[in-house]
Order: sequence, then structure tokens, then C-alpha cells
Amino acid sequence: MQNNNDANFLVDASGHRHQPHCGPARIVSLVPSLTELVCELGLAGQLVGRTGFCIHPRETLRAIPKVGGTKDVNMARLRELAPTHVIVNVDENRRECVEEIAAWVPHVIVTHPCAPEDNLPVYRLLGAIYGREAEAARLCADLAAALKDARAVGASLPPEKVLYLIWREPWMTVARSTYISAMLAAVGWQTVPEADAPRYPAFGWDAPWLAEVSRVFLSSEPYRFRERHLAEVAAATGRPVALIDGEMASWYGSRAVAGLRYLSGLRRALADAP
Repeated sequence: MQNNNDANFLVDASGHRHQPHCGPARIVSLVPSLTELVCELGLAGQLVGRTGFCIHPRETLRAIPKVGGTKDVNMARLRELAPTHVIVNVDENRRECVEEIAAWVPHVIVTHPCAPEDNLPVYRLLGAIYGREAEAARLCADLAAALKDARAVGASLPPEKVLYLIWREPWMTVARSTYISAMLAAVGWQTVPEADAPRYPAFGWDAPWLAEVSRVFLSSEPYRFRERHLAEVAAATGRPVALIDGEMASWYGSRAVAGLRYLSGLRRALADAP
């Protein structure tokens, strides 16, 4: 039986090998969804800093100091907190910022989940570093079950091509190379356009590939689409339009479990709708 302290579990997305940490850590997370994961692993007591976008779990984080945003970290404030570990992400944090932090923080943990199953090594990595193997194993089991159910839902229904809107004026969507697209694909929703780049393309309502769309989703983040936007987009596309919880589609970490369950339920509900 493989132990979660196996060296393979201790390699991060940059290829850097970490060591299990002895004693209490001082963790700063610069990734909102991973701040939530740190707390889910039972490490809230060792979390000493977060970004202003780290909002879950809300009550737990009220007392945790902020160090700016994901892209504009307050380095002076970060130094004051004297972290032993800083958790970052390839897409959410600027490389030059991460390199500056790595020059003086003992341990920088780099993550890069691109699909829901990529959360498994993230759970194991943090679990192995901080001695939370049991908690990580539980999350792995929960995610595996949620993935199995999501794929069963996708396989049971006809595939649909969907437009997932993240911004208005300019109108923007997601490419196939994004985590969001991979989450939707788990339940049988294929995003359009089919290209992998740019990852968040702007488009006009005369784009030829819009003819392939069966359904449109208006995300709650980063642009907060509301009920009043439904008619506008329906008129522009001539397709069914629905609001969707953007956190459930885009937040990785522990939220991926609830996200897959949410998407499975939404897929079933819309399939059953008249």
C-alpha cells in the first residue's frame, strides 16, 4: 500500500520536491480556492495570510490578515507575516511575483490544476506536506465519487455545445484549455469555440461558431451576470440561457467536489426542463 508521504506526492506543479513539515507552519495562500482547501484540510490555525479574494470559509477567514490581491501582492505586508510556506498558482499569480517571494520564503508551493482530476495530486501534496494525509484521502475519495457520477450523467444525455459567458462588453467566454471547460465537459457540456487559445476570448454576436451553440450560461463571476441579462443574451443568440454559479465551475481545490455535484444536478435539471 502506498503511503501519502511517498516522495511522488511531494512534487509540486513546478517540479519542486517538498519535504513534510515538522511542527506548526505559517501558511499564506495567494489562491482563493486553495485557501478554502487549506481550511478543509484542518489547517486554518496555521493560515496566517490570504488575498482579499479569499472569501471561503467566510467566518474562519475574517481574522486572517490580507496581503493584497492575487496579482498585486503587498510584499511588505507578506514579509511582516514571516510565512514558512506560500501557496501559489500558475494562472492566478504573476510569475515575477512568485520568483520574488521564493527568494526569501523557505517554501513556495506551486499548483496548476487544469481539469477536475488534477485536484487529486493537489490534495495529496498538501496533505503530505502538513501531515493531513487522512483528510486528503477523504477528499480524494469524495472527488473520485463526484467525478464518476458527473461522467455518468454526461454519458446518459446527448452532448450539448454551450457558450459560457464570463464578461459583458466586451463579451468574453472560455476556451477548451481552461479548467472551467474541463469541469463542464465532465457532465457532457462542450464549450465553444473549440480553440484552446486565447484562453478567454472576446467575440462578437456575428461569430460563425455561435451557430453550433445549444445553450448559453451566464456566470456569476468574474462579471456578475443577473436575471436582467437573460433576455438580452437570449435575443442575441436565440438559444436557451441560464445563470450558473461561477464558483462551482471555476474554483478548484475542495470546491471541485461540490462543483461537480452542482453541475451534475444542473445538467439533469435542464435536460428535464420543458
